Amino acid sequence: MLWVIFTTFMVYTVFVMWFSWYKTKGTDLNSQDGYFLGGRSLPGLVIACSIILTNLSTEQIVGLNGQAFGESMVVMAWEVSSPIALIIMAFVFLPRYLKTGITTIPDFLEQRYDLRTRQIVSILFIVGYAVAYLPTVLYSGALVLDSIFSLTSITNMSPFMIVLLVSVAIGLVGCGYVILGGLKATAMSDTINGIGLIAGGLLIPFLALIALGGGNIQEGVNQLLTANPTKLNAIGDHNSSVPWAVLLTGMLFNNLFYWATNQSIIQRSLGAKNLAEGQKGVLFAGMFKVFGVTFLALPGIIAFLMYGNTLANPDLAYPTLVADVMPLALSGILAAILFGAIMSSFNNALNASITLFTLDIYKPMFKPQAKENELVKAGRVFAATLAAISVVVAPFIIFAPQGLYAYLQEMFGFYSMPILAMVLVGFFSKRIPAIAPKIAVVVHVILYAASKVVLADINFLYVLSVLFPLNVLTMVIVGRLRPRDTPFELHDANVVDLKPWKYAKPFSIAMIVIMIAVYAFFSPIGVAEVSVPYSPWLFVFLFGVLALIGAIIWYWVKMEKKHTNFKTDDTKKVSSY
Repeated sequence: MLWVIFTTFMVYTVFVMWFSWYKTKGTDLNSQDGYFLGGRSLPGLVIACSIILTNLSTEQIVGLNGQAFGESMVVMAWEVSSPIALIIMAFVFLPRYLKTGITTIPDFLEQRYDLRTRQIVSILFIVGYAVAYLPTVLYSGALVLDSIFSLTSITNMSPFMIVLLVSVAIGLVGCGYVILGGLKATAMSDTINGIGLIAGGLLIPFLALIALGGGNIQEGVNQLLTANPTKLNAIGDHNSSVPWAVLLTGMLFNNLFYWATNQSIIQRSLGAKNLAEGQKGVLFAGMFKVFGVTFLALPGIIAFLMYGNTLANPDLAYPTLVADVMPLALSGILAAILFGAIMSSFNNALNASITLFTLDIYKPMFKPQAKENELVKAGRVFAATLAAISVVVAPFIIFAPQGLYAYLQEMFGFYSMPILAMVLVGFFSKRIPAIAPKIAVVVHVILYAASKVVLADINFLYVLSVLFPLNVLTMVIVGRLRPRDTPFELHDANVVDLKPWKYAKPFSIAMIVIMIAVYAFFSPIGVAEVSVPYSPWLFVFLFGVLALIGAIIWYWVKMEKKHTNFKTDDTKKVSSY
């Protein structure tokens, strides 16, 4: 009965709220670090859970399983290939972020380039969150909660009003966390919801396998492995949504942007109490992504074997499966966990947006002398405003054409690669000037827009595979033509201990081995079968991109050495005089 679902839902949700409030007591929420970075006190487990919950949302849980239902295990690439980017984040990006003591990615870009670059990137992030991400999280979350509680049939309200009311509820609770508790409150709620999501997420495929096997889980596993082996293939061909040739090119670049430069994700690790805890959090999250395939793709395959082509919309696969296999008493808890995932994605994107607005736009442009408590107040006002806008926009997505969200996701490609290039080039170059990232953004936008017209039928991951190296090359060429007058050096802010986690390397190696094993299992050398032969042109594409990257790195290193030698020779001349 619905009252049972609602009761368990409320008990779990209220417990999470109380836990977050209890753990936040004593944190100075009127200081910049206290409010935006949780006082730089977050341990590894909290960071991992918060990263996972920020990443996971109902759109992803429902959407990836829906894609698996309609396609195959090839969609697991969005999960299983992520550890590569997270390992790079732990060893390359995070130590440099923590060393400089930054609060936002644009904060680093100002240190490396100039204030204008910082503000351009902040605006790009905020627009992306406000226009696409926040309203879509609310919309997809409302649809899932509606399917669990049957709100439309009970209230006889229109889907528009249901989405609006549920969005208001999520927005109010989310603002309560962000405005009153800052980053630490959202991170603490993510810890509990993260544990619940893992337990609940693993329970769904377990119960689904029992149902598939007619009450016998062994028979269910046998059906999964033998009924349709082509659905288990994770090695995509040219026509799949993730061709195998882009796993180490376009997909890796996309993952690096998301896991290493996306403010809403990396803000958790910036709040680490030290580098060791930050690395733990990032790498723990990476290990989770490997096993996340069990509830972000497998349920979609099981649903296909159970329902076949009877579902009109693939996105109904996961909600239908949950409704059929989940015991009534646990449905409310799962609904609360999904509500937590919705709220987490909303909270953390909102928190990232207000951090960017307050520190990168409000303070430098409108009130440079603002005190820390004034910045926190401005952030809270902006949070309420942005949440209100998102709530209003969310129900109107119902009138958008089908597939609009996928289109909007691709639109993020307009700025993702230039931002990644700015950060990487900023780390490893000393002479590339502030004008370089601005030119790279313009060149990238023109080329990416042209690809949407000229190469409309080409998978956007192919396009990103080529455009990211070209972004780097553009900046390197500008650096060759107009180098900085003085070399850039990363300064040490001494805000946290930078001693690395002693088990980081063996843990990373183990994670890569497991990742390769998972791919081998869901491939033709494992339990899967291939429906069509692979094109040899995929090999040509992969080696061509790798050759391009190698050539750019060679040219870049040569340029850096030339500038270094030139400076050395110039210094010797001055000394001789």
